[in-house]
Amino acid sequence: MRTYGILALAASLATASAQALQGFNYGSVFTNNAPITGGEYERLFNTAKQLAGTSGAFTSARLFTTIQAGTPNSPTEAIAAADATQTKLLLGIFLSSTEEQFQNELTALRSAITQYGQRLVDLVVGISVGSEDLYRISPTGILNRSNPGEGPDAVVRRINAVRQALAGTILSGAPIGHVDTWTAYVNSSNAAVISACDFIGVDAYPYFQNTQANGIENGESLFFAAYDATVAVSQGKPVWITETGWPVSGPTENQAVPSTENAEIYWDRVGCRAFGQINTWWYILQDAFPNAPSPSFGVVGSTLSTTPLYDLTCPSDSQSSSSSAEDSSPSSPVSPPAGTSDTPPDRETSTTPAPESPESNSGPAASNGDSPGPNSGSPGSNSGSPGANSGSGSNGGSGSNGGSGTNGGSPGSNNDASGSTPVENTVPPTVNTVMTYVTVTTCPVTYTSGAETKTSMTTSTVSVTSTHGNTLSTVASPPSIPSPSSAPGACPTNLNGDFEFPHLIVPVDKNQPDTALGTSFNGLMTPTVSSLFNFDFPASLQGRTCSLVFLFPTRDQLQTSNYTLSGSGGFLVERLNEPADSATSFNNQPEVNVTVNTIPDVQPGNSYVVGSGSCFSNVRIGYKVSATGSLNLDYFQDFNPAPIGLYVTVC
Repeated sequence: MRTYGILALAASLATASAQALQGFNYGSVFTNNAPITGGEYERLFNTAKQLAGTSGAFTSARLFTTIQAGTPNSPTEAIAAADATQTKLLLGIFLSSTEEQFQNELTALRSAITQYGQRLVDLVVGISVGSEDLYRISPTGILNRSNPGEGPDAVVRRINAVRQALAGTILSGAPIGHVDTWTAYVNSSNAAVISACDFIGVDAYPYFQNTQANGIENGESLFFAAYDATVAVSQGKPVWITETGWPVSGPTENQAVPSTENAEIYWDRVGCRAFGQINTWWYILQDAFPNAPSPSFGVVGSTLSTTPLYDLTCPSDSQSSSSSAEDSSPSSPVSPPAGTSDTPPDRETSTTPAPESPESNSGPAASNGDSPGPNSGSPGSNSGSPGANSGSGSNGGSGSNGGSGTNGGSPGSNNDASGSTPVENTVPPTVNTVMTYVTVTTCPVTYTSGAETKTSMTTSTVSVTSTHGNTLSTVASPPSIPSPSSAPGACPTNLNGDFEFPHLIVPVDKNQPDTALGTSFNGLMTPTVSSLFNFDFPASLQGRTCSLVFLFPTRDQLQTSNYTLSGSGGFLVERLNEPADSATSFNNQPEVNVTVNTIPDVQPGNSYVVGSGSCFSNVRIGYKVSATGSLNLDYFQDFNPAPIGLYVTVC
C-alpha cells in the first residue's frame, strides 16, 4: 500500500537527526577466530572513513559485544579505536547466553565507563541489548539451528537490567534498544520488547528470501516492505537499519544471485536511499580475511583497502527517491514470507578480519563474526505461499530454515479434533494478532486402530499468530476423527502443501512437578515426561480443513534431525484449555479440554493422523502429547527431509 510506505518513511525521518549515521557492522574476531585488537579496529575504522565514493560518510560502527575477545570481561578494544578515530559507536550487549556471560557484559560496560569517562559518552549513540534473540527462539530460528534465543520477557528483563546498571553513571542517558529481524517485531507477542526500547534496530536481507521472487530487481521493494512493516508496529520509536546487504559471492538463493554487480545495484537502490535519512549500519566492510565465507558480503575484498569491490558512489537521484518509500512498497499489507528465515547466521559469534600482514599490507577484515544467514528477508507480499527452501545460512536460524526449508512457520490450521462435525472456533474480538505464513506439505499416512482405518494428510500454511495482552477464549470440543469414507477432504500426512509448525514446545515432568523445564527444540515423550505444543491458527484458515499429524520417518530417511527410541507403546494426544508458556511445569500445566485421540503403537516409517476437522481460526491452541506403555521417544522437531514431529496440515 502506498500510504503505508509514506507513513513509514515519515516516522523514520521524524526521529532522524539532520544527518543520519552511516556505518558498518564489526565482529570481535577474524574469520580464523583470532581476536581483533585495538590497532586492527583502528585500521578498519579509518578504512571505512576513507572508502572511495563515500565522501567520508561512514563514521560509525555497530558492535555485537562490549567484551574484548579472548578476555572474560574486559572492555572491547574497539572503544579505544573509536576514540582515536572519532567513530561513533552502537554498542552491543550479547544476550542469548548464560546469566554469567550477561553479567560479564555489564562488567565490561561499567569498566569502559570508568576507563573512558566522558569520551565514551561522546562516542556512544546507543546500546543494543541483544541481537536477533527473538528470531532465534522463533520456529524459523529453531529450524535453522541458530544459537539459543530469548523470549520477550527475558529480553525486557535484561534491557531493564542494563538501564539499572547505567543508572547514576554518565552513560545513563544513552538510548537503549534491541536489534532483531522484522518478522520478530511484527509478531505482536513481542510488543513488550518494543515498549521497553528507546529505539529498535531491524535486520533484513532480501537475498535470503528464497521462497519469493527475490532477484536483485526486487531487492529494493522487499527490503523497504520489511522496513515499513517494522515502522508500522514501532510504537513511534525510531527504527534504525542495523543490518542489510547483498553478497558479492556465494550460492544463488532462488532468484538472488551474488555478484559485485548485484551488490552495487542493491547499494544504490537500498543503501543510497537510506543513507543520510535513516541511521544505517551496512553488512559488512570486510569479511574475507583471512578466509572468505560463503556467502561473502564484504564491500572490500581479502585485502583491506579504501578501494571497494564495486562503486559506492550514490546516484544523483538517490536522495529524492528516498522521499517516496511508497513507490517500492507492496500494494498490499505484507506478512513474513513463507519459509523465510529472516536473518543471517549468528554473526555475533562469528568471524572477524584477521590481522594485517606486513608483507601484503592486507588489513583485518571486519567480518561481523558471522555472515548473514539465510533469509533475513523482508516481508513478502505473498503471505501464505508455500515456502520452499528457506534460506541458507548458518544462523541456526539463518540460513536454511532449519536448514532447509519450506516454511518454518507456525502451526497452522488444524482442528485438533477428531470427528465428523466442524469445530467451533471462537476468539475474543479484542485480540491483537499478527500472522506470518509459511507453507509446508506432507504426504497422507494411514494407520489402523482396531477395525477402523484412519487416514490423515498434512498440508498447511505455516502461520505465526501472536496474541498480546489478551486471553484466548475456550474452543469448543472437536468432533471425533472421521474415517476416510466420511472425510474425503482430509488433509495429507506430508508437508507438500500448507502446514503449521509448533511455535512452542515445553516438556513437563511428573518427577519434577514444580520445575519449569523451559522451551525445547525437541519433543520428549516418556512414561514420566509429556510435551506441550502450541499451534497458532491464522484467521485465513477459517472454512478450511486441518489435520493434526505426527510424522515419524525411519532414521536413515533423516538429513538434519535425529531421534532416540526405546520401549514400546504409543501416544495419548489431548487438547488443553489454554496454551503453555516457558514457565509451565507439571503442576501448573493447563487443564485438559478434550482427548483428541490415542495412537496405540508408534513405529518409525509411519505417519499418523491424530485428528481432522474444520480449522481453528485466529486462535492459539495447546496440545499435550504423552507416552503410553513403556515408550521413550526424544526427537528434534524438523521439517527438513524427512519431516519429523507434530504438525498441522491444511487443505
